Amino acid sequence: MADHGIPHFQNDKGVAVIHVGAREFMCIGAKPPFDHPHVYLDMGADHEIVCPYCSTLYKFDASLKAGTCSPPECAHHETAQAA
Repeated sequence: MADHGIPHFQNDKGVAVIHVGAREFMCIGAKPPFDHPHVYLDMGADHEIVCPYCSTLYKFDASLKAGTCSPPECAHHETAQAA
């Protein structure tokens, strides 16, 4: 899982499809500070979902571990920010 419990994914590169290993996750759009509101997406029994903010298509891939994705650079891990 991601550092914050629910996996977060981003699409800075503008790829057409991100394959994910979780059916429930957050899409943040691009990396901060250019992110959109972090939206919770739940595929339910479906195998794909489109983010309503950035139109990224996410497809579930059972061969991936939860919190991982392909391409791997689309996984977002929050880091501590300096005050």
